[in-house]
Amino acid sequence: MTTQQLTLELPEGIFQQFARMAKITHQSIESLAIQSISANLPPTIENAPLEIQASLQAMQTHSIKELLKMAHSQIPTIQQQRHFTLLEQNQKTDIIAPNERQELRKLGEKADKINVKKSVCLGVITLAWLSNTSTR
Repeated sequence: MTTQQLTLELPEGIFQQFARMAKITHQSIESLAIQSISANLPPTIENAPLEIQASLQAMQTHSIKELLKMAHSQIPTIQQQRHFTLLEQNQKTDIIAPNERQELRKLGEKADKINVKKSVCLGVITLAWLSNTSTR
C-alpha cells in the first residue's frame, strides 16, 4: 500500500487524548490517528455489497430532501424485534436452530445494507453542504 504524508495541527486537548491512548495501547500516535480517521470516513460505494452499489451510485443524483428521507428510513419494527430476539437467543445459548441462524444472518445483512445506504446518504448530504458553504 502506498502512503501519502499529511501534516495536521491538532488542538492540544485532542493531541493529549491521542498521547494518552497511545501510551495505554502501546501504539504510536500516528497509528491511532490513522485508525481514527479511517473509522470516521463514510463507506465507499466500491466497498459496499455488489447488489446495492448501483442504488448507492444513483443516490448522488437525488435531492437533499430525498436523501434525508432515505437517511431516516428504518427496518420495520417487527423485523427489528425479531432480529434482537434472535441475537439475544444466540448470545445466551449459542445454540439456535439452523433455520433461525439463517434468519438471523438475513436480518443482519438487511440491517447492514440499510445502514450502508443511510451512511452514504448522509455522506452525500454532507458533501453537498460542504460544497455549498465553501462557495459562499
